[in-house]
Amino acid sequence: MAAFTAEVAAERWPLRETFTISRGGRNTAEVVTVTLSDLAGISGRGECAPYRRYGETVAGVTETITAAAAELPAAQPWDALQEILPPGAARNALDCALWDWRARREGRPVWQLAGLAKPRPLLSAFTLSLKEPEAMAEAAARARGFPILKLKLGAADPAACVLAVKKAAPAATLIADANEAWRADTVTEILRDLAALGVAMVEQPLPAGDDQALAAIAKPRPVAIAADESFHTAADAGAIAAVYDIANIKLDKTGGLTAALAAAAAIRRQGMKIMVGCMPATSLSIAPAHLLTAGAAWVDLDAPLLLAEDRPGAMRWDGGTVQPPAAGFWGA
Repeated sequence: MAAFTAEVAAERWPLRETFTISRGGRNTAEVVTVTLSDLAGISGRGECAPYRRYGETVAGVTETITAAAAELPAAQPWDALQEILPPGAARNALDCALWDWRARREGRPVWQLAGLAKPRPLLSAFTLSLKEPEAMAEAAARARGFPILKLKLGAADPAACVLAVKKAAPAATLIADANEAWRADTVTEILRDLAALGVAMVEQPLPAGDDQALAAIAKPRPVAIAADESFHTAADAGAIAAVYDIANIKLDKTGGLTAALAAAAAIRRQGMKIMVGCMPATSLSIAPAHLLTAGAAWVDLDAPLLLAEDRPGAMRWDGGTVQPPAAGFWGA
């Protein structure tokens, strides 16, 4: 008999408006949730967001989670999971469900079980979708209550978009995300332009695989550069350290909180800074990611704010500050 039963569900959560990056737009956050229950009836929940950029589909991830859950042993299942599944969305959902299950079984919050600092309110960036400069300026004006704005940028005149946002929200700290849209022969000039406009950091300016072109930009750079698509797990830390300043940890890339903790340790050993990010998802995805943020240079966990509606008991926001999850929601 299997040690756990698993309820797996694919869910679609409408967004407030179309969310666009350099690779295209979307109107919904598509997630897969799993509820693991042991023979005593103690359950834990986890959520993941399959991402086509990494070859994942909702149907494939749902099938993988269902099959893997049946293999989990009663003893140390979170360790076995690392062997059963590779990094990715499916393992993330199961790993987070196991942490939640363990917290409920032992009556202690996940942050204590993992030896982490107690979660506290934290400042997160708020993301502006890629649009024409005028439309991005309008979005920035509506988001003036957020101290940090993250701009999705494309290949077409990114400096114009930044300038428009800067005029509309002059007090905001600006960071940017190109999602692999720029070219090696133009990236230096673009970064120089963005530095002149006060942009503090840019994520993944070049396609993953073209990273070495960034080595020609001497450190310290006019704008810090963060690896996103180029960084998935602890095993990648050494390879990116020479060309990036920051690594963006996302649980759907690492394959859960367990591997994310290892990734954070590896990044720090390389002398790099940490960013904690997320995929379009609900607060059930954000709650475990919140535990990684102690000491992070940048936090980008605003996905629930892009939804038309979040889960019952969802994490609470006060402007750009996100509160820790309420007791009973996840991990506590």
